[in-house]
Amino acid sequence: MTIGRRALGQGVAAAAGGLAAPGIFVRPAQAQRSANTLRIAFRDAVPNVDPYFNSQRTGLIIGHQAWDGLVHRDPETFRIVPALATEWRWADSKTLDFTLRQGVKFHDGSVFGPDDVVYTINTVADPNTRVATPSNYAWIQGAEKTGANSVRLHMKRPTPAALEYLALVMPIWPKAYRERVGPEGFSRAPIGTGPYRFTKVDVATGVEYERFDDYYQSGPKGRPAIQKLTARYIGDAATELTELLGQRVDWIWNMNPDQIANVNRMPYLQATRQESMRVGFLNLDAAGRSGAGNPMTNLKVRQAVWHAIDRKAIAERLVGGGSRVPDAPCFPSQFGCNTEAAVRYDYDPAKARALLAEAGFANGFDIELTSYVQPRQWSEAVQNYLRAVGIRANLNLMQVAAQIQRSMRGELAMEMGSWGSYSINDVSAIMPNYFAGGANDYARDPEMIRLIEEGGSTADEEVRKRAYDAAIRRATEQAYWLPLHTYVSAFGFQKQLEFPTFPDELPRFYLAKWK
Repeated sequence: MTIGRRALGQGVAAAAGGLAAPGIFVRPAQAQRSANTLRIAFRDAVPNVDPYFNSQRTGLIIGHQAWDGLVHRDPETFRIVPALATEWRWADSKTLDFTLRQGVKFHDGSVFGPDDVVYTINTVADPNTRVATPSNYAWIQGAEKTGANSVRLHMKRPTPAALEYLALVMPIWPKAYRERVGPEGFSRAPIGTGPYRFTKVDVATGVEYERFDDYYQSGPKGRPAIQKLTARYIGDAATELTELLGQRVDWIWNMNPDQIANVNRMPYLQATRQESMRVGFLNLDAAGRSGAGNPMTNLKVRQAVWHAIDRKAIAERLVGGGSRVPDAPCFPSQFGCNTEAAVRYDYDPAKARALLAEAGFANGFDIELTSYVQPRQWSEAVQNYLRAVGIRANLNLMQVAAQIQRSMRGELAMEMGSWGSYSINDVSAIMPNYFAGGANDYARDPEMIRLIEEGGSTADEEVRKRAYDAAIRRATEQAYWLPLHTYVSAFGFQKQLEFPTFPDELPRFYLAKWK
């Protein structure tokens, strides 16, 4: 494969010629280390830091530092370990019993107990609560208090990945405080039981934390070494990198891979990479939600899109770092993600043009391509591939939250984005979000909905595999949702910072320390 493929064009050229490192040496800053503060940069603003009410990876990361769930997933072994619950057992295939930890405090000093757990679970399981990702909680029937220090969780159906969901996407609210201040008040001044507590929440500029010195003993996240965190929202990759090089921030991630060498040339910085469970995608409006005349409602047009894009070139030349092209609409390690069940589409621009002609678009057509993906060269590469076969994609680069809102309203004919499955290693964390009839489903295929429901309604692994295999085959036959590549997270941070990385795309600042 050659880097000079014409369709890749400007995307590769722009990536290769990106922002250069400054030509002057900047003396390493000591102030933040001595102040025991870590300055973080995120590219997307989070309108609501409560993890239940945003579906952004940045929101999950922000919440993870301040909230705990009943259980915790060890980032190295993926083993489920105690957190707010010290013990649990399956009473039957749809019932989990938990013994709660005693002596835990919320950030306001109030005592954690079973009422908080029952309130949280029953609230998020209620469809009227309108959580951001309903598929994460659709399996829950409800919870009840079974003793002074115990609760029972009821499920609508057997859910083998229940403990993973509880570990990663079910932090526990303080019942009394949240009822007193209301959902809006809670989003502005949230509290949890995690190792850091919020000291400032600003939806436009960022958040600040302080170490919570009353974090419970034996807590799985431990007592943080760094006392304060400041997280700023910076809107674009170039500015973010400039801030790192100028030592106005200490940590960034998802930087342009072409800048890794530049960062590593700086004596006071380091860069590292780690493949994650995130999958980049194109979601095509097969259901016609954005308009009945949308060309994406035509199967041959969608198949032309799949043949038009050289995904392998994008993964290898732009993303790099071992990025792969998934054949199925899921991450390869997830249970149920059988790539052998997928229909494969080779890069074949001639076939793409022929399919467009058969569909009645011999002269191509104009269409909006929305994307929040950074670096922008990745979106531009997709745009160039589409234009090379006659699909004149007009690229509209948006902020993450704004595109998500438009997508959920059904306004997008073709959207480019990414999904990290909340780091849950089961296809139930990705496929229902795009194929089960919810706000992000642009297929609205009754057979897909039936298969997804069948796969998520039993603990029988063979039944689940058969259902998900059939769903994968249908999704790819119908060319609904095009997996582009896996993500490889690129981190840049101060060399004086000790910062471990993990494959679940969940930075843990409570494990960081200044050397």
